[in-house]
Amino acid sequence: MIKKILPLIFIITFLTSCKEPEKMSQATVYYNGDIITMVGESPNYVEAIVEKEGNIIFTGSSDEAMTIEGKDHQMINLEGKTLVPGFIDGHCHFANYGAQAIGALLLASPDANVDDIDMLISVLEEWNTPENRALTGWIFGTGFDDSVLKEKRFPTKHDLDKVSTEFPVMIMHISGHFVVVNSKGLELLGIDDKSPDPKGGIIRREKNSTEPNGVLEELAAIPYMMQALAPKSQEAITKFFEAGQEMALSYGYTTAQEGRAMQNHEMLAAMAENNKFKIDVVSYIDYMFVDDYMDGKWNSKNYTNKYRIGGMKVTLDGSPQGRTAWRTEPYLIPPEGMPHDYSGYPAIPNDSVLTSIFEKGFKNNWQILSHTNGDAAVDQLIRTMKPLKEKYGNDDRRDVIIHGQYIRDDQLDEAKEMKMIASLFPLHTFYWGDWHTQLIGDSLVQNISPVKSALNKGMDITIHTDAPVALPNLMRVLWTAVERTSRSGKVIGPEERLTPYEALQAITIWSAYQHYEEDKKGSLANGKLADLVILNKNPLKVEPENIKDIEVLKTIKEGKIIFEK
Repeated sequence: MIKKILPLIFIITFLTSCKEPEKMSQATVYYNGDIITMVGESPNYVEAIVEKEGNIIFTGSSDEAMTIEGKDHQMINLEGKTLVPGFIDGHCHFANYGAQAIGALLLASPDANVDDIDMLISVLEEWNTPENRALTGWIFGTGFDDSVLKEKRFPTKHDLDKVSTEFPVMIMHISGHFVVVNSKGLELLGIDDKSPDPKGGIIRREKNSTEPNGVLEELAAIPYMMQALAPKSQEAITKFFEAGQEMALSYGYTTAQEGRAMQNHEMLAAMAENNKFKIDVVSYIDYMFVDDYMDGKWNSKNYTNKYRIGGMKVTLDGSPQGRTAWRTEPYLIPPEGMPHDYSGYPAIPNDSVLTSIFEKGFKNNWQILSHTNGDAAVDQLIRTMKPLKEKYGNDDRRDVIIHGQYIRDDQLDEAKEMKMIASLFPLHTFYWGDWHTQLIGDSLVQNISPVKSALNKGMDITIHTDAPVALPNLMRVLWTAVERTSRSGKVIGPEERLTPYEALQAITIWSAYQHYEEDKKGSLANGKLADLVILNKNPLKVEPENIKDIEVLKTIKEGKIIFEK
């Protein structure tokens, strides 16, 4: 028996050893287009790049590219289109993209058509189906803008009661800092005429009454927003996540940020555990939740299944267009019911409390993102954080000022000395430039989102969408940074315009630096990830006014096509 078996084993072993070897992974050559490497301080083009196993292994001439890795290449002819590194948003809220992708879209023109309250009601009524309500238990929509609505006011519970009195209704303001709920919604949230205003928030009331009118501000809104708009089933959670991610892919994202993670970190972590991410997502945990989430595997400079925690988020004030940003001077038009000297308010009024929050970040070496819009909030940031940088050291911390709409020139000098990164928001110049002019005056409005001033001072900068505040359309962000043109066609701060190349740097290599990822992302160079975007036109060659119309044709993550128009 043994003699019969041994020849059989020999034959099997021989045949196995003679099998054709497994085919090696193929290199891919991208050629015949405008390939912008984003290497250097001026535009640098190459004829071709070569990708293999998710990494860039060559950039240079087409002829030389064909000699890399032999001759068995996959050839991608760009046909004159433009290839750039994958986009990295300086600040956005990826976990909320699903709500924007699925809910009633209440944005004004040109993004949608909700330009008056009647249209807002109509869009919500059309969205109100049993299938949609089942997702969260609420009728909901995102993106209404009181500064653009014809009525120039916030909708109230009385408007939303026209949509339904049977089911709760919640709509999110375009700033993300306010919600409006109907009467049923107030009932479910337990808000009535005896409910006090929370610290850092306001429950707006009926005129000459303590009865809530349905409008909730800041910390009277945000916790309820997270609660009410959370999908109620695993199927709904997955639907929200996939819809939001697909929207990000369609705008060229290869890395996104969750800029204020709360309980939604748990959803993101679960999606990562189940390998649902197609792009990298880095979360910044709200300071109120760091004790729950920072001590674990996700808090790392390395991704696990394309997800990680990058640091801590602290919010110091509110929205300038919503007039909750904290200023040193009064708004020229105070909100309804507020005194003439109203100047917004802080989210964390006590400096010692804020210092203790920041100190926890310094002790644990967490990168800190600080939402500051008004100049009074920036003053508070400087006076509380600067001593901690001196106490604990400031080597390569890369702490970030987020938004900085009303930041002053002297504050930029202080921020430069503190080695802060400024992630500014020139999208405001289009969406709210005309409204800012009314709120703070024609002189001061020229300095909102002062990206060029920050850059000229030697600060590291990025720009961002803050989506779902607006659509996560990075070409529109690029355009606003270059043109700074308002809805009415007025140029807001021409001296603060970036060049198209600077604006492109701000959503590629500079944003990679902000996230400690410049060694792997942000430019097309040997050894970096093959995170790529193919555009139908070159933003460095079209007329600036046409940048906003450029389309993403393909999004490629580590060599794999994850979106194709």
